[in-house]
Amino acid sequence: MRETILLFHFTDREKRNKVVSALFPLKLKIKEVEKKDYLQTIGFLAGSTDISPVEEEYDGEELEGEMLVMAGISGARMDMVLRALRKSGVGPIPYKAAMTPTNQYWNPLQLFKEIKEEHEKMHGKEE
Repeated sequence: MRETILLFHFTDREKRNKVVSALFPLKLKIKEVEKKDYLQTIGFLAGSTDISPVEEEYDGEELEGEMLVMAGISGARMDMVLRALRKSGVGPIPYKAAMTPTNQYWNPLQLFKEIKEEHEKMHGKEE
């Protein structure tokens, strides 16, 4: 699988463009995921050929924030991605994740919920 960055709910064009510009030199595939595709698995969206698509389209609520998912990216390259984002002045992207053998079968809604819960626990905002 090609190294891929999945972008979800980046509605601020300037911020989105900064992310793309920051990551362009790393020669990663960058894919903006449309809301209608939120029922697809992360693995399918990242280009995994052994995961089948879901036929149904999503028409519910949008994610509560921007989410960035790194797929097929190793530890050293992941550090390069994060460093490039910091240097770009893109600002905070609190919901970031790496695709794993487990979450590749989740859809973006499930992954966002999990990341949001972890983020709130880390920052003392447990409900």
